[in-house]
Amino acid sequence: MIQANSQAVPAADRGLAYGDGLFETIRMSGQKALLRQHHLRRMASDAARLGIPADVDDLDRELTRAARRLGPPDDNHSWILKLILTRGNGGRGYRPPQNPEPHLIASSATLPPLPGPEGVVARCSSFPLTVNPKLAGIKTLNRLQQVMASREFTGAEWELIMKDGADHLVEGTRTNLIARLGDCWVTPPASSVAVAGVMRQYVMERLVLAGETVLERPLPADLAAREDLRGFYLLNSVFGVVAVRSFEGADLPVDGTLATICGPIETLE
Repeated sequence: MIQANSQAVPAADRGLAYGDGLFETIRMSGQKALLRQHHLRRMASDAARLGIPADVDDLDRELTRAARRLGPPDDNHSWILKLILTRGNGGRGYRPPQNPEPHLIASSATLPPLPGPEGVVARCSSFPLTVNPKLAGIKTLNRLQQVMASREFTGAEWELIMKDGADHLVEGTRTNLIARLGDCWVTPPASSVAVAGVMRQYVMERLVLAGETVLERPLPADLAAREDLRGFYLLNSVFGVVAVRSFEGADLPVDGTLATICGPIETLE
């Protein structure tokens, strides 16, 4: 059985030693977790891919306990709950224990400033993103590539977009990507991204329900020059849908189509 705690991580924890684990960053409104079931299902599914035992019901119960312990008394106050699931303690060496006893570590943070509807500035990072297909999409504790890319922030941009070895736009340091090209919505395939975000999944579901065409295809590096580009968006479960108004120095069209289809992030279940 997994129990959440916010105590110091033991030196023998494999999450600390090897990045052997995964995490969820959840936007909270009082005791309400936005996109709750999306987060829980992803954590349980990705834990299974890593061979870390984690039951959805256990995670659900511990999320509630952590929110009560760490959350503010104001039911309307927005904040961030972070859940880190590791394989637990292990001896020296990479080989994991046959019967791991996972650790679930909970912490809270204030909600960061949210971008406005006018859109944000983004540019490409020079640090490439390499995705192991066996680990594609999993929000593992190993985020060193994103850390290195984030060193390039100058303060002039809101997000840095990382490219793969084929010069395709893959994802931001903290966001997934989706573009409206003509009458279609295009997002990089889940097999190509380091993190298949819950907001990405939610947006794709909402678009399909609205009768829109959604394609999982690579996004070209010259996206801003495409004549059929009708919008470029960054997706994140904390910020929601964020329109890009300037990419690589080029002005992009901005409208509220995607935000309207998905609804305000504060209302997401």
